[in-house]
Amino acid sequence: MSPEINLEEQFQARIDAGQKIEPKDWMPEKYRKTHIRQISQHAHSEVVGMLPEGNWITRAPSLRRKVGLLAKVQDEAGHGLYLYSAAETLGISRDEMYEQLHTGKAKYSSIFNYPTLSWADIGAIGWLVDGAAIINQVMLTRTSFGPYARAMVRICKEESFHQRQGYEIMLGLAKGTPEQKEMAQDALNRFWWPSLMMFGPRDEDSPNTAQSVKWKIKRKTNDELRQQFVDITVPQAEFLGLSIPDPTLQWNEERGHYDFGEIDWNEFWQVVKGNGPCNKERLAARVDAWEEGAWVRDAAMAYAEWKEKEKIKKAV
Repeated sequence: MSPEINLEEQFQARIDAGQKIEPKDWMPEKYRKTHIRQISQHAHSEVVGMLPEGNWITRAPSLRRKVGLLAKVQDEAGHGLYLYSAAETLGISRDEMYEQLHTGKAKYSSIFNYPTLSWADIGAIGWLVDGAAIINQVMLTRTSFGPYARAMVRICKEESFHQRQGYEIMLGLAKGTPEQKEMAQDALNRFWWPSLMMFGPRDEDSPNTAQSVKWKIKRKTNDELRQQFVDITVPQAEFLGLSIPDPTLQWNEERGHYDFGEIDWNEFWQVVKGNGPCNKERLAARVDAWEEGAWVRDAAMAYAEWKEKEKIKKAV
C-alpha cells in the first residue's frame, strides 16, 4: 500500500468520525480544490448579492426600511470577507479569487443575475433567497473543514435576521392595499423558480455531489435541500395569502412532502453560463468597483509600509 493511499484512508477515517479538518492537516488535493471553489463562490455570491439590494437603499419607503436594508447589505459585505479569509487558509490569495471572479472563471449564485424591479423584490429576496441560503448554510455549520464551518455559525445567525426582515416586508405588503398585495405576488412569481435553482442542478446532473457528501462537505444533496425549502416555504406563502406560481404544486400524503413542478433547467444553465438578465451588469459593476478602488488599496499599502519603516526607526 502506497503512503498516499494510506493517508487518504486516514483522512476519510477522520471525516467518518466527525472530526474537523484544519488548514495545516494533510488533505487530498481534490478536497482542497473543492473547498476553494465552493468557499470562494460563496464569498463572491455574498459580495455580488449586495448589488441588487444596494440599488434600493435610497429608494426604500421609510427611514426604518433604509436603515434595515443598509444593515443587511453591510452584513453581506462582512460575510464575503469571512469567507475569503477562510478560503485563504487553503493557499489561494484574495487577489487570485478576485481575478477569477472578474474574468468569469469563478461563478456566484445564479439568483443574483435577476433584476430587482420593485420594493417588493427586496422582501422576496429576504424571504426566499435568504431563506434558501439558510437551509443550505445551516448544513455548512457542520461541514468537515473547520474554518468554513466556524465562519458559517455567525453568517447563519445574520442570515436568519435577513430572512425575517424580508418576510416582514412581504407581510406588510400582503396585508396592505390591493396594489401592494399585487406587488408582493408579482415579486413571488418572478423569484420563486430562480430561488429553487439556487440549490444547484439535479443530483444526477451534479458531478461533485457524491464526493462532497462522502467528505461531509455537504450533509444533504441539492434535491434534498430543495425539497426542504419547498416544504417550509409553501405554508409561509399561504399565511401571507399569496399563491406559489406552480399549478402542479400539491401535498403528497404518502411521501410527506410537497410535489412541485419541473424547473426550467435550460434557463438555469443559461444564467450559469453568463446569459442571464443581469450577468454582464453585475460583473461590470464588480470590475468597475475594483478598478476605481485601486487608489484606496495603493494608499493603504503605502501607509502600512510607512508605519513599518517608522517602527524600525524607533527600534533602532
